[in-house]
Amino acid sequence: MRGVSFSIEKGKTLCLVGESGSGKSLTALSIIGLLPPKATRRVSAAVFDGKEISALGERRLQDLRGRAIGVIFQDPMMAFNPTMTIGRQLEEVYLRHIARDGRKAREKALDLLVKVGVTQPESRLSQYPHELSGGLRQRAMIAMALMCEPSLLIADEPTTALDVTMQVQVLALLRKIQREFGISILFITHDLGVVAGIADRVAVMKSGQIIETGDVAQILLSPQMDYTRALIAAVPKVKALGNRSSVHATTHSAEAAHV
Repeated sequence: MRGVSFSIEKGKTLCLVGESGSGKSLTALSIIGLLPPKATRRVSAAVFDGKEISALGERRLQDLRGRAIGVIFQDPMMAFNPTMTIGRQLEEVYLRHIARDGRKAREKALDLLVKVGVTQPESRLSQYPHELSGGLRQRAMIAMALMCEPSLLIADEPTTALDVTMQVQVLALLRKIQREFGISILFITHDLGVVAGIADRVAVMKSGQIIETGDVAQILLSPQMDYTRALIAAVPKVKALGNRSSVHATTHSAEAAHV
């Protein structure tokens, strides 16, 4: 990434948009120091909650991650530890950052599973990740990210692995959580259809650079860059066929929109 700069207002959602490989996830991971081992980071300034965090050591970053900044990873099956129950993994976040109180950690985990709409929450606490459906795993991942009521939530393509119905539910859930907790959200996606449903502002990324930024209506209705227009053109269109509807995808591809 080169010259990347953006800001997120309190209680608002910034969508970082671009094709796969454009640098969206690496940009987000660089904020919290989770880059791959051989990756390096040069930052002029990274300010979170009024404090400069770019020079923090690993121990201080560990205190920040999970406590003030929560992360929803793209694939919860890979992000969860397969050898630990859902309950233990949620409770671990609370025990690490808030208090060494197992009873309160359990209560908090149960309360959040209820809030994110997990069915039979008490029994889910004793289940392992592979025993949950994809939608339930994603909801449990959101609950884990909220265990310490963070100020910023980084959502790395949290709807990509879900079917359309579940995508709608997860987006509605994130909006509900944002209203309740007043959280700022950095939402990473390549899907402009998702952006329309959740963003306040949008930053378009191409080849590691942000090429266009603006309010969601401005970006979707009056894009200035050809690349942004190509991404918008790649969103499938719905056409009516008599009493039926079918999805018609344009010939453009969001995965290969190099313009």
